[in-house]
This record gives sequence, C-alpha cells and structure tokens, in this order.
Amino acid sequence: MAKKTYTVMVVSDHHSPVKRYQIQKSFLVQVGVGVLLLAGMGLGGTMHYFRVAQDAAENRILREENLTLRGQLKSVRERIEHIGSTLDRVERFDQKLRAITLLSDPQRNLAMGPTETEPGTTAPTTDTQFTQLATSETPNALMGRLDRLSAEATRQEQSLQELQAYFQDQKSLLASTPSLWPARGWVTSDFGSRLDPYTADRVMHAGLDIAAPHGKEVFAPSDGTVVFAGLEGGYGNVLVIDHGYGIKTRYGHLAKMLVKAGDKVKRGSLIAAVGNTGRSTGPHLHYEVRVNGIPQNPRKFILEE
Repeated sequence: MAKKTYTVMVVSDHHSPVKRYQIQKSFLVQVGVGVLLLAGMGLGGTMHYFRVAQDAAENRILREENLTLRGQLKSVRERIEHIGSTLDRVERFDQKLRAITLLSDPQRNLAMGPTETEPGTTAPTTDTQFTQLATSETPNALMGRLDRLSAEATRQEQSLQELQAYFQDQKSLLASTPSLWPARGWVTSDFGSRLDPYTADRVMHAGLDIAAPHGKEVFAPSDGTVVFAGLEGGYGNVLVIDHGYGIKTRYGHLAKMLVKAGDKVKRGSLIAAVGNTGRSTGPHLHYEVRVNGIPQNPRKFILEE
C-alpha cells in the first residue's frame, strides 16, 4: 500500500521555476509529536522552575522563622533560669524568716521544709531544681518545667501569705503591748512581795505604785478598749483596758477618769488623772498588767527608760 504524501510547492517571486517537495504523512506526524513533546517538556520545566523557586522562597521564610523561634526559645530558657533562680532565693529567704519567727513550730500547723540539710544528704541546688536547661530541650520539656515553676510559685505565694498573716499578727500584738509608762513619777512600791502599809503583813503586790502629783496625767500604754470604768473597793476609781491577746491593764486610785467603758484608746492617749481614792496613803497610780488574768511585772513590758 502506497504511503500517503503531501506536496509542498515553493513559488519564487522571480522567474525561478516552482519547486516541489513531497513530505510523507508519517514524517509530519513524527514532527508534530516531537513538537508536542518539546512543548510539554518546556511547560514541565517551567512549572518545575517556578515550583523550585517557590520552595526556595518558602524555605528561606522557614529558615528565618526557625532562627526567630530559636531566639525566642533561648529567651524562654533564660527567663525560666531567671524565674527558677528567683524562686529558689525566695524559698531560702522564706525558710530563714520561718526559722527566725518560729513559724515552723508544729503547734502552728504550718508546713515548712528543713532549713538545714540532714546528715549524709545534700541540699538541692538551683541547677538541679529549675535552671539546668539543655540546649536540645524540647518544647514539651519546657512546658513541663513551666508547669513545675507555676506550681512552685503558687506554693511560695501561699507560704508568703502565711508570713504576711504572721507579721500582721505581730504588728497588732506590738501595738497591743503596754510598752509606755502610764504616768511620770517615781516608783514607791514595786511588783512582788511587800509589807502592807496598813497591816504591816507581807503580801503580794500585783503591780507598780507610781507616786505623782494629784491630777497628773495618766496615758494609755498601748492600743486597747476600755472594759471597766468605776469604783472598785480599795482601788478607788479604777480603769481597766483590754489590749487583746489576753493582755489587760488596770489603773487604780484615780482622781478622775476621762474615758468610759467601750471607748477605744490609742497608745499615748490621755485616759485619767492621778488621785488618792480608795485605800491609799497619798496621790499615786496603782498600775497592773495581767496576761490571761495572771499579774505580771509591768516593767518587763515597758520599753521606755
């Protein structure tokens, strides 16, 4: 069977003869297939180029983000180290404060770790607790450390709240401690056993007798509430102030009382005047300090000279 052919005639503009070329159909098909293959390869190469270019751009962005994340991760590690070191210092300071203030006393039911290491053991260091961070540490490991730091911070917060409550209580106790002389004069009879000026018998004197001119000011030695103001047998005119914490003070033989039951007084407040009422041999102030009802030597509370 004869192969199909195509005739191509080339006509020149000049008087040259017409040229004829016969091309087989199979050749044209091969040429067409070749052109299509080349076009496909060109298109594929172009697409591959753009894909590679896009991947390169994305890789560059990823590298930059990776560098940024590494920097942020380093910053997080440094912050964890700093927080861990701070918490360790706070814990050591907390233990010292508790040792000083005896907050580790079991009767207070407050939890506290030992301030000193037991024989044969070593105290944990900052590195072993929080700040020993490997450069290859994973985000999950960092999150675990952050969780432990958060738990430690919560525990320290509770501990410091206990200390705050203790110091607030101590502040209130100091404000309630009768630390001032209630009147200016001279002590004619001290706390303890003495001869009764009326009977000459040896008896217990439960306070201080402070001699002073009639009408001399009497001041509250600390904050408190007046719980009694009136006559009481041999004490004459008497004031009793409750300072809290089981502490009460008593002022006898007063000429006049400037406060009444229920009044709040502050340290240094004017409350009465020295007198000679009741069983008294002369103008003076009888001053007592009682703790839970038991007479105490007032001198051990007075901080003034």
